[in-house]
Amino acid sequence: MSSRYLTLYKMIVLYMLKRCEVPLSKSQIYDFILEKEYTTFLTLQEVFAEMASSDLIKEKTVANRTYLEITEEGEEALKFFGNRINPSIKSQIDDYLKANSMKLRSEGSIIGDYQKTGENEYTARVIARESGHTLIDIQIPVPTEEMAQAICRNWLEKNQEVYQFLINNLMFDE
Repeated sequence: MSSRYLTLYKMIVLYMLKRCEVPLSKSQIYDFILEKEYTTFLTLQEVFAEMASSDLIKEKTVANRTYLEITEEGEEALKFFGNRINPSIKSQIDDYLKANSMKLRSEGSIIGDYQKTGENEYTARVIARESGHTLIDIQIPVPTEEMAQAICRNWLEKNQEVYQFLINNLMFDE
């Protein structure tokens, strides 16, 4: 693969990260780029690896999802090479981010995950974020994997009710 194309794919990723108001996961970026058939899955994996190793992006794994964040070096690279992105591609990215903003925000805002922390012990972790700020980050130790899975599943469905319950009971005297 020519370095010109790899540079273009890197700029597309950086442009997406810069333009989106919420952190994007690798899978969200894969969805857009592969749907538009700009490149292949394997090439995109190479792009992500090169970007991480050259500090253009930072990767954070939360709840089995890897989120990407543009670094200062990435922003500088985008300033220098961003003009290599065709204006129609920029327009497609902007349209995608606008059309999917609620979905992208939701996928990155409400997270439920668990891990095995000992023999017969799992820790379920539930997180709610809004506008880049963590509202809730709770870890709950439980004895079985099934219980941890149920907590995560129920969190995805009932997070607003749980949040409201906490606010009502912790902030207001009754």
